[in-house]
Amino acid sequence: MACFRRVIIPIILIICLAPVLILLGCSKIAQENYDKLKVGMDYDEVLEILGKPDNCESILNMKNCIWEESSKSITIKIAANKVVFMSSHGI
Repeated sequence: MACFRRVIIPIILIICLAPVLILLGCSKIAQENYDKLKVGMDYDEVLEILGKPDNCESILNMKNCIWEESSKSITIKIAANKVVFMSSHGI
């Protein structure tokens, strides 16, 4: 019985922890997602790719939105609900 526990418990831990580790590795702030963004794209399309921004400021009909995670970030400027400028850092 003790031998059975030594084999089964690690297997159960691996099965339970694998999905959590996979999800932790999935970041929306990645070069692959940044490459999908285009000037002229609707803001709603950006939200589909990156999700809700961490910070958005509006100044004179212009929005400046930032998606951040650790040392990585994507910044997008939006005017008339369209992307007019985008930049990235650390991706």
